[in-house]
Amino acid sequence: MTNLVEKEIAVTPDDTEVVISVENVSKKFCRDLKRSLLYGVQDIATELVAGKRKSDTLRQKEFWALKDVSFQLRRGEALGLVGSNGAGKSTLLRIISGLIKPDTGCVKIKGRIAPLIALGAGFNPILTGRENIYANMSVLGLSTKEIEEKFQDVVDFAGISDAIDAPVQTYSSGMAARLGFACAVYIEPDILLIDEVLAVGDISFRMKCYQRLAKLRENGTAFILVSHNPHVVLNVCEFSIYLQKGKLITAGETEAVIRKYEEDLSLGGTDAPLGVMYLPEKPKSQSLGVDIVSLCFKDEQGNIVAAPLCGEPAYLCIECKAYKTIENANIGVLITALSGQNERILYITSASDNERLKLIPGKVEIQMQMPYCCLLPGLYSTKIYIKEGICSFDIVESFRFAVKASKVVSQSLFYQPRIWKVANK
Repeated sequence: MTNLVEKEIAVTPDDTEVVISVENVSKKFCRDLKRSLLYGVQDIATELVAGKRKSDTLRQKEFWALKDVSFQLRRGEALGLVGSNGAGKSTLLRIISGLIKPDTGCVKIKGRIAPLIALGAGFNPILTGRENIYANMSVLGLSTKEIEEKFQDVVDFAGISDAIDAPVQTYSSGMAARLGFACAVYIEPDILLIDEVLAVGDISFRMKCYQRLAKLRENGTAFILVSHNPHVVLNVCEFSIYLQKGKLITAGETEAVIRKYEEDLSLGGTDAPLGVMYLPEKPKSQSLGVDIVSLCFKDEQGNIVAAPLCGEPAYLCIECKAYKTIENANIGVLITALSGQNERILYITSASDNERLKLIPGKVEIQMQMPYCCLLPGLYSTKIYIKEGICSFDIVESFRFAVKASKVVSQSLFYQPRIWKVANK
């Protein structure tokens, strides 16, 4: 069940719109279960005798899940939290929602808060969907009369009218998640904490979620959004903060924060430079007929470029060494996003474009010429293969490259080439 934290804080004329204020928040955990239980008992005993805990120091086998994190969120704003697994994003949301207490620092909340962290996790499986709606929304602060007024909207939004009087234990996980989301958004909270829950349901339900969130935001609801999909954060949040191992690395406009996160992600993966790859040539006895020896991007003048520019021409150049004539080579290019959840972005083959590529013995450069690079700025990994029919010659599993920005494209999912003109009639 989603949890409610509702506090009122005194405000001054300078911070009347601030709904969340996080001030130097830190949280530590212990990696050893037995030692963690011992520390818990010691801390409770210290509090019972009005002693002072040493909350700002680590004990044996403890680590900082969050360390001195501060930020503010104003009414109607959407703030993104980005970072790798273990960065402290979910811990921060749980502290803000009141599920756990910080060891140092404080969180000030103004208004009603609805954490969308574990949708449907608190539903009583024996009770029906109808009964759980009343129980859940009453915990979130609504009166019985208010729940009755919103009941049908919740059921219609979740799309479970046929099962509303069935026990929740008969629901699929998706049905329970949709019902949990509907309960939370229809209390019309001042603050929504959203932790990777926009992936529930099918595409039509996700579109309903985004539409409902947009309406709430128009009415002044503030969001904190956690998602491993950078495009979701870019399209929902103007501002973001980047956490790494519990520390706040940078904060600001979402596009700049995402770029910093992706740069760190790429540097952490390998020491190889992005955008250029040279492969050792195989002896003829080990070759299957054609070998890929280098990969890079070039501009229209044939100059190697470290990173193609979004919206500008770019040539993906695949240098091969052939030991025999290939009459109809097929080049496959599969591009995935390096950040996020490795979503497939683009899959192209020369065969699907009805291009017959003839290779003769010796070195040859195959170019996939793109009049416009339509990939958004970011980091990508490309799988490239060369084959003929069912015969595979060579494959490169991961050619990593970056796309940089030549213009503002931060609120888009792809770059659309275009020409503007006025047609007089």
